[in-house]
Amino acid sequence: MLDPALLGLSRMEDFDVSAFIDLQIQTIKESLGEEKALVAVSGGVDSTVSAVLTRRAIGDNLLCVFIDDNFMRLGEAEQVKIMLSSEPLSLPVEVLNERQRFMDALSDFNDADDKREAFSEKFYQALREKAELEGCNYLVQGTIKADIDETKNRHNILEQIGIDTVEKYGFKIIEPLKTLYKHQVRAVAREIGMPPELSERQPFPGPGLSIRVVGQITPEKLDELKKATFIVEEQLDPYSPSQYFAAIFSGETPKELKVLRRDAAKILGMSENRVRAGILGEKATGIINDKRVYGTILTMALIDSGDHSIQPDYEKIKGISGYIGDNYPEATRLLLLVDKKETPGFIVSIRAVKTRDFRTVEVMPIPWTTLKEAAIKIFDSCPNVSRIYYDITPKPPATIEYE
Repeated sequence: MLDPALLGLSRMEDFDVSAFIDLQIQTIKESLGEEKALVAVSGGVDSTVSAVLTRRAIGDNLLCVFIDDNFMRLGEAEQVKIMLSSEPLSLPVEVLNERQRFMDALSDFNDADDKREAFSEKFYQALREKAELEGCNYLVQGTIKADIDETKNRHNILEQIGIDTVEKYGFKIIEPLKTLYKHQVRAVAREIGMPPELSERQPFPGPGLSIRVVGQITPEKLDELKKATFIVEEQLDPYSPSQYFAAIFSGETPKELKVLRRDAAKILGMSENRVRAGILGEKATGIINDKRVYGTILTMALIDSGDHSIQPDYEKIKGISGYIGDNYPEATRLLLLVDKKETPGFIVSIRAVKTRDFRTVEVMPIPWTTLKEAAIKIFDSCPNVSRIYYDITPKPPATIEYE
């Protein structure tokens, strides 16, 4: 919409928040005139800021909808509607129940790209139907600069990859935040008076939990993931990670990697019989040589004489990550065992990272006692989960999300 140079965005420290807000509201007003627009809000800071700016520009001509796709966290649809419709934002939000449509569309896929494509198609199909019903010729999106920088298979990237949205969906896209990075969006959110529970809310992917169910999506895996997600967010919130969540995998036993076990033991200064190393059959997305890839997932366990997992030295673990980059270049993840049960079941991975712009991230050294406590609670609430890992992979080579 606006040339970043007009707002001093070529250098992040020159960002004028008030000027950005005023100019965007004016530009939206001039672009839409008396036209009606639709915005899909998720409760995240990007879509919420976009909705607030647009509502200030065109008032009641903006319709806010929340698509309940069944891939949200426990109780999220109700919570988001209450948060956004209450003071000070007072955004009228309509919840669209599209759960069955999305489950039917994604249940046949294992591949991450196939799932994202299917999700995107159903997402915009639902919005197209609502836009036609309400006479909206514009769709407002919370696309930010990081989304555009990594355009491949982002569900909210359309015009940037050559899609004619008017021809395909019947509406033109308005993206008020596409020149900003996440920390700048949060600055705008604070300036317009958004409460901290919204302005500082951790990012949640557009396709929701569908990309945290690695491999095939089943009702059983999704139900366990929702419960595990609630526990992980509750346990890790006090440490204020930039993003933190749970993911779920099938319950296969990792295939042993004896060489990795031997070399990891040397790097860590441990006896080889106190280290386990393996590889999962499922894969996860990553960034290798500046390209998005679908790579292998390595696992490791550090154990005591009773075969119980023990606290790692996070600084020494970084040495393992460097070794893997040199010797297992196809690997995009390294998971460290937190706890396990002997009964078969799904695998849950916990991820917590710290970042400024989400282009690169570092793993947070979450206290081992916190991770163990989270594992115990997950086992208690999720009877079909048998192993819990902590993802210790920075970006790169890992992406933040698994798919």
